[in-house]
Formats: sequence, C-alpha cells, structure tokens
Amino acid sequence: MKNKIKRVIVKNNKFVIMFICIVFFLALLEDILDYEIKNFDIWGYNVVSKAISEYVTPMAKVVTKLGNAESLILITIILFLVIKSKRIKWAIPINLACSTILNFTLKNIIQRPRPIEYRIIDENGYSFPSGHSMVSMAFYGFLIYLIYKNVKNKYIKVISILLLSTLIFLIGASRIYLGVHYASDVIGGFLLAISYLALYIEVSKLN
Repeated sequence: MKNKIKRVIVKNNKFVIMFICIVFFLALLEDILDYEIKNFDIWGYNVVSKAISEYVTPMAKVVTKLGNAESLILITIILFLVIKSKRIKWAIPINLACSTILNFTLKNIIQRPRPIEYRIIDENGYSFPSGHSMVSMAFYGFLIYLIYKNVKNKYIKVISILLLSTLIFLIGASRIYLGVHYASDVIGGFLLAISYLALYIEVSKLN
C-alpha cells in the first residue's frame, strides 16, 4: 500500500507541488487580509537589509531590473530567435504573457498597498503578490526546466541552473531591500509562480 501511494505521488509530483504551494499561498493571503502578517514582514525586511549592505544598493537596482518587463521581453526575443524547436520557442513568450496576466489580475483583486517606510526606488501599482518575484520565478524557472530537460552537458546544466536559481532569489530579495515589497509579497509571488509553473509545464506538454 505504501509503495503504491509513493508511486502515485512520484507520478503526479507536479500536482503535489502545485497543491502544496497553493495551500501555503492561500494561508499567507488569509494572514494578509486579516492584517496578521505585519511582524513577519518587519522581520523579513530586517533580515534582508542586514544581509545586504547599503553599498550594494546600485547592484540591487541592477538585479531588480532583470525582473522588469523590458528585460524579460528582450531575453524572450533573443531566445525566440536562437531556439530551433518551435514548441519551445513559442512556449517561452506564452509563459511570460500568462504569468504576467495572472499576476496583474490578482494584484487588482487583492489591492494590497505597497510599503512606503523604506523606499529606495519609486514603484506604482499594488503590492501582493510581487510581480517581479512571481514573473521572474515563472520565467527563469521555466528556463531552468528547459535546461534540465534539454541540455546534455552536465557542467553547463548545473552551472546554468545554479545561476538562474540564484538570480530568482536575488530579484526577490532586491524587491524587499529596495522597499517596494513586503517579504510576504515576495514569498507569495514565489509560491504562486511555482504552482502555476507546475501546471504550465503539464499543459504545454514539454515534460
């Protein structure tokens, strides 16, 4: 019986991941709507601000731009021109568009105001879930999946995955450090993107 359950979980691992992330996302959203997340967000900002020196503020501004729409569109165009597989080259811009629309829709439904206490840069719009964090996780996370499935060279594969994973984390951290998102916005964006990505990979039939 245990082995059978284990096989079912392994076979449907994407849906298990999606379910877990959605549960945590909804729990986080409930705390935000009930105004029970303030202490966590203060703690999150303190952790990030202490880990990142004020001398690297210019670097944080550069990193955060790698999650901007302009940067992601530019990378998408380059990949579209370079990649030979039609299914893969079209899956990348569709993924970017879907994750962006999903984030925009949820932001305007939830309408959480952005933090104003520690602003280093100006930013408009609502706060939850973080668009940079969510779309970057969906976009770069999809690239990680494609690299894992298609790159044969083990060293290139490992290095690429590590670099992109680090970039995703740094983009999220930069949003907190620059004062334009709460820690819960970033975590919520990551959770939702992972659940979305699990579904998108299954629907795109690239697995």
